[in-house]
Amino acid sequence: MSVSTHGLRLKTPSHALRAAVELLSSMRFSISLLSVICIASVIGTVLKQGEPLGNYVNQFGPFWADVFVAVSLPTVYSAWWFLLILAFLVLSTSLCIARNTPKILADLNIYKEGIREQSLKAFGHRAEATLHENAQLAAQRVGHTLAASGWKVKIQERAGNAAAGVQPGCMVAAKAGSANKLGYIAAHSAIVMVCIGGLLDGDLFIRMQQWFNGKSIYSGGGMIADIAPQHRLSPANPAFRGNLLVAEGAQSSTAILNQSGGVLIQDLPFSIELKKFIVEHYSTGMPKLFASEIIITDKETGEKIPARVEVNHPASHRGIEIYQSSFDDGGSSVKLRAVPLAAGTKPFDIEGVIGGQSSLTKGDGADKMTLEYTALRVINVENFGKGGDGSAVDVRKVDLRESFDKTLGAANKIKTTKELRNIGPSITYKLRDAAGQATEFHNYMLPVVLDKNDKGEGLPVYLLGMRKQPGEPFSYLRVPADDKGEMDGFARLRAALADPELRAKAVQRYVALAVEPGKKELAEQLSLSATRALALFAGNETIKDQKVAGLQAVSQFMEASVPEAERGRAGEVLVRILNGCIFELLQISREQAGLKPLQPDDSTQAFMSQAVLSLSDAFFYPAPMAFALKDFTQVQASVFQVARAPGKWIVYIGCLFLIIGVFAMLYVRERRLWVWVTATGDSTATAQMTLSTNRKTMDGDKEFELLKTKLLGLNPTRQTQEG
Repeated sequence: MSVSTHGLRLKTPSHALRAAVELLSSMRFSISLLSVICIASVIGTVLKQGEPLGNYVNQFGPFWADVFVAVSLPTVYSAWWFLLILAFLVLSTSLCIARNTPKILADLNIYKEGIREQSLKAFGHRAEATLHENAQLAAQRVGHTLAASGWKVKIQERAGNAAAGVQPGCMVAAKAGSANKLGYIAAHSAIVMVCIGGLLDGDLFIRMQQWFNGKSIYSGGGMIADIAPQHRLSPANPAFRGNLLVAEGAQSSTAILNQSGGVLIQDLPFSIELKKFIVEHYSTGMPKLFASEIIITDKETGEKIPARVEVNHPASHRGIEIYQSSFDDGGSSVKLRAVPLAAGTKPFDIEGVIGGQSSLTKGDGADKMTLEYTALRVINVENFGKGGDGSAVDVRKVDLRESFDKTLGAANKIKTTKELRNIGPSITYKLRDAAGQATEFHNYMLPVVLDKNDKGEGLPVYLLGMRKQPGEPFSYLRVPADDKGEMDGFARLRAALADPELRAKAVQRYVALAVEPGKKELAEQLSLSATRALALFAGNETIKDQKVAGLQAVSQFMEASVPEAERGRAGEVLVRILNGCIFELLQISREQAGLKPLQPDDSTQAFMSQAVLSLSDAFFYPAPMAFALKDFTQVQASVFQVARAPGKWIVYIGCLFLIIGVFAMLYVRERRLWVWVTATGDSTATAQMTLSTNRKTMDGDKEFELLKTKLLGLNPTRQTQEG
């Protein structure tokens, strides 16, 4: 029996109905739908699902982002057309099964014992032998031998017809491997079951409630408890999958279902209280284990059930699975210290909660700013190692062998040195202006030694990161730590640089130290040069009608005022004067703070070198102050995924059926055997044997040779293979 690819042909006068039923029940239509489903699934895998619209605009542009949203590609698995195709696939495959199953089941009981003896000569595997036994006894022996080997056997005795030239005899018809046809039913039934399970566990029920029960997506803000009933789903919702965030010591009974354009609120028949959140890390800083010790309180009975939820070890209650999805901040309290980086700002302390915000004033208070506390990260493990031998990269070097070794899978890989260090907690926050434009900042709590000398020593610096766009990497301002390990020394130096009186005093001290007494003209010239250099560096002068500051201002001044041939020497002199004046400015700021002056040693020199670079970069810092993390109280939260999936067992059974069906169709060979026995005397007979298989394989050839020996007593035919 061959499986037909055509559809059902109804006997009805309606041509449209006949054509529709035949199309739906045809195997070609099912394969076409399955191909479309596969293509859509590939798109859903490649394209991140459920992202905000802005992410698609940034990645693909506004035109293609609108196209993707119009055809629901960001939510392809819950798109109406995807569910419709899935439903048609279920219907089409079910009709294919209904059309072919009766034929397959009927074929299981058909031995085809009525085949004519002349037809046996048309098969590829055939043999003939003379048996020294009675024909009926020979047929019985052949049948018993086949039955003992697992074949299903049926013997037909035929009367001779002298007029037609037909001799009397016995036809032994046997078959094996009928499970091959059952594999077709199992595999196609698996497709139906998996699709039905996908429909049940998808957004079908949620969409039906939106279409027929008046539910709508919520796109606003506010407290979850204040959201209207039309945006909330009943605890009896048959299928859903949502996220639930619970902080330590808190409890929640509502899950968030992310939808295109907003969310839906799923009320649960129980509440989850997080007693303790446990997290362990690898040496690389990656989480090794995170688990939650929870208490499930049933709303109907009031029963409290303790449970532990880990990754791949969910808890279950009332048919709802509780998975450990991730972890987050549960509202940690932080204390920040504002470090002035611009003139006119003063240090102050401020406290807040992660996820909250505080109002600030900029300058004289006319411009209001909002400080948004975004994230607190307690552990930051970074790699401070260098690749290869640790030497600097020479851009002039072209080494093809090294390039190939780095990119190809060779066994002699270039060795890289990893130096993993936990550099402590960090705070992430946003400063939003009155127009709503936000700049994101990421500051580390402790100073970090980035570059070490041969003795393993280096200057500790504070890393103050910032970025304008969420997709950009952070750019860091390196602020050197003073002798007490704080940023106060740099802040005092920055404030002194903005004070004209202190700059003049620093110039006087520098000139007094650099020029011998009695050289009045030289002292006046050096004083003018030093004053001009400090003013340029502080941003108090304009160059080409532009107000610039830092080393950039000094560079532009050299390009505009000094001939090109003299710039190298003049630049060295000007930078040396600038460094000397800034050092005196640092000493003056320490005197005003009641601190001892610094000694001109290696540590002071390292501090000054970094301080000059940091002062120059600080003019481009987009905020008048940086907020340093001084203290925090961490409150962790666990992110659970709660799901009611009635179709998962249907999917599991469908997967089992698919495995059975595929193995049956690929590895089970359907074979049919006929042995025609005719009497040539009272104790002699002639036997003709033929084997038919659905696939020609070497195993079929070997099996036929074995059957020739067992049934007919013939020696196996020697075959040679050339290849």
